[in-house]
Amino acid sequence: MITDMNGHISEKASLWVQRFLPLVMPGGAILDLACGRGRNSLLMAERGYQVECADRDAEALAEISATTPSIVTRQCDLEAGPWPYYGRTFDGVVVTNYLYRPLLPMLLNALDINGVLIYETFMVGNERFGKPSNPAFLLRPGELLELVGRRLTVVAFEQGEIDTPRPAVVQRLCATRRIDPKLPV
Repeated sequence: MITDMNGHISEKASLWVQRFLPLVMPGGAILDLACGRGRNSLLMAERGYQVECADRDAEALAEISATTPSIVTRQCDLEAGPWPYYGRTFDGVVVTNYLYRPLLPMLLNALDINGVLIYETFMVGNERFGKPSNPAFLLRPGELLELVGRRLTVVAFEQGEIDTPRPAVVQRLCATRRIDPKLPV
């Protein structure tokens, strides 16, 4: 379990995020997009990263800010209005359990040189297990691989059925914009 600065236990961070977070430059700036209640943001802050999390849920963001003042929060509707991070880059971009296809190219542009993209969300087939079941919120097979194309180096990719933390069909990708060969991949 992850604990906030006051010792409160929060929902466990994604195992996929935990696995690949060490690829992000120590102390680097990470964007946690559609962060929800901040389970991954708390992990990143705990490990010394500069975290900015964005979500439309003002109540959840207020809770994150109140318990962990080191995390910068931004309340915004990512699906309406302009992209709030135009011109900004991050050492890492983390997205879990969220898909809005028009943002995908912007996420790649938000990665700094040597930046790491850690993405995990639902894909076609998940409708057997419940929500999300709308195809607009489900990746097609191999869609994340197609997205990164020649722009990033894929470190790991998985897709298929999982049992933990609950039965679902997911797609996961970790990719990097590695330029410096001295940095670990």
